[in-house]
Amino acid sequence: MAAPCATFRSLALLRQAAAVSLRCYGVRVSATGEMVTHTGQVYDEKDYRRARFVGRQKEVNKNFAIDLIAEQPVSEVESRIISCDGGGGALGHPKVYINLDKETKTGTCGYCGLQFKQKHH
Repeated sequence: MAAPCATFRSLALLRQAAAVSLRCYGVRVSATGEMVTHTGQVYDEKDYRRARFVGRQKEVNKNFAIDLIAEQPVSEVESRIISCDGGGGALGHPKVYINLDKETKTGTCGYCGLQFKQKHH
């Protein structure tokens, strides 16, 4: 009976540790001086895959989409149900409807990440 309790405690501690961990946004630099991509790609000093970067710097786009969306302000709207199509016409995404029922709720578009909040009178 002690083993299941110990396993449960260790799982509970892992879940708490996962809840506390934070994601660092923006470009990071590894210990070797190589820029880390948004997916965490970084190679060891003697990795054969570094051969393609000999004599040149690895190019990493510093404008990660998650950072660009975080900079967008929350749009306040009058209606309780709003639609989002990405705002780009053919360059947008399929139209989705977002329900803003609760006073404090901020609705987020599942495609583009834009956030909406209902303006209360």
